Amino acid sequence: MEKRVKSIELLNKAIEEELITLHQYMYFHFVCEDRGYDPLAALFKRISIEEMIHVEELAERILFLKGDVIMNVKIEVKQLHDVKEMLQAALKLEDMSIHDYNEFAKICSENSDSISKRLFEALVEKEERHYDLFDIELDNVKEFGDNYLALQSIEHGKSVAEEAPRKTEL
Repeated sequence: MEKRVKSIELLNKAIEEELITLHQYMYFHFVCEDRGYDPLAALFKRISIEEMIHVEELAERILFLKGDVIMNVKIEVKQLHDVKEMLQAALKLEDMSIHDYNEFAKICSENSDSISKRLFEALVEKEERHYDLFDIELDNVKEFGDNYLALQSIEHGKSVAEEAPRKTEL
C-alpha cells in the first residue's frame, strides 16, 4: 500500500508540472498568434495540447491505483513577450520535466511499480522531443534574429490578405 501512495504522489506532482506547462505554452501561443508568428504559435499550441494528453495519461494511472487526482494547482503564467525569452522558458520547463520524470521512474522502479515507471519513461521521451523542437526554434531566432520572426509575420499578413473579401464580393 505504501508503494502505491508514493507512486500516486509522484503522478500528481507530474500533473502539477504538466498543468503549469500547458498554461504557459497556451499563453505563449496567444502572444505569438497575436503578433502573426503563426508557426511558433502553432508549435506552442500543439505542445500545450500534448501536455494536456500527458495529464490525462497520468490521471488514468492515479485512478487505476485508487488514488485521487489533484488538479488544484497554483499557476503563475510568466508574462513574456520576447520570443527568445519564451523559448528559453520553454526549454527550462521541458528540462525540469525530463529531470523529474527520470527521477520519478527510478523511484517507481524502487517501489516495484513498473507500469508507472514505464509511463514516466515514455513521458521523458516525449518531453525530450518537445525540448528539441524548442531548441531548434531558439537556434533559428538566435541565428536569423528579427528576420526569422519577420518572415513568419509576413506569411501571416499574406494569409490574412487572401482571406479578406474582394471588392467584387462586397
